[in-house]
Amino acid sequence: MVLRMSGLPSRSTGYRERNSTADRALDILGMFSDDVPVVSATQVAAHLGVARSTGYRYIQTLVANRYLEEAPGGGFRLGLRLLELARLARRTYGLSEIAMPVLTGLAAAVNETVLLTRRVGDLVVCLDRAESETHRVRISYERGSTLPVNAGASALVLLAWTDPEEARTLLAGSRLQRFTASTLTDVDALMARLEQIRADGYSVTRSELDHDVLGVAAPIRDGEGRVVAAVSVAAVASRVSRQGEDEIRMQVCAAARTISDRLTAVDG
Repeated sequence: MVLRMSGLPSRSTGYRERNSTADRALDILGMFSDDVPVVSATQVAAHLGVARSTGYRYIQTLVANRYLEEAPGGGFRLGLRLLELARLARRTYGLSEIAMPVLTGLAAAVNETVLLTRRVGDLVVCLDRAESETHRVRISYERGSTLPVNAGASALVLLAWTDPEEARTLLAGSRLQRFTASTLTDVDALMARLEQIRADGYSVTRSELDHDVLGVAAPIRDGEGRVVAAVSVAAVASRVSRQGEDEIRMQVCAAARTISDRLTAVDG
C-alpha cells in the first residue's frame, strides 16, 4: 500500500483567490519576526490590502483568542496562546528525541521496522521510524505520512485509550476504508476490538492494513498517564512464527514502558 500526503495548494498573491479568514489570520501572524515584534492596525491593513477597519476586525478576532495582545507602547504583539502552542510543539518534538534511542534498540532487537505514531483527529501520523539492518519491510509509513484510524496496530492502540464515547463518535463520523479482507469497518466490531486491546495492553494485527504485514503496537503514556503516542513493529507476517510474534510483543511493550518512563521523567 502506498500512502501519499496531498500537496498543499499553491500560494496565491491575491486575496480574490485567498480570502478566507484563516488565510488572513495566518498572514497577520506571519508579519512578526525578530525585526518586527509589534505591528499596528494600519500595517496589517496595508499588508492585507484591505480597509483599516477590516484589518482591525481580524486583529480583534486574534486578540479575543489570545493569539495577539495589545503591546504596552501601542500596536499588537504575539499573545500567550502562541506560547502555549509552542510548549505543546516542544513536547511533540521532545517525544521523538526521547523515543529514538529506544526505537533504534527495538529495531535491532527484533530485526524489524519500528514506528512511532500519534493520533490527530481521524488520522494517525508517523512521527518517526527506525529500520532493522537485516530485515527491511517495504512499507510507505514514512515520517509525516498518515494512516487511517480504523486499521493497523498503531491506530487501534491510539484509539483504544480514547474515551469510548469519543471513539465511537469518531468512528461513526469517519469514512472507514477496507484495505484487505481482514480490515474492520463495522463500528460495533471496532469498539469490541478496542475494549479487548485495553484489556490486553497492546494490539496485534495481521494483514488488516497491508497484505502479509504483522503489526504489534503498545501505548506510550506521558507523566499524567495519558496515552500520547504508540510504538509499533511492522514485519512480514509470513516470516514471523508464533513464538517470534510473542517475542516481538514483549519487546514492544517493554519499549513503550521505557519511553513512557522517560517522558514522565522529562515532565517532572
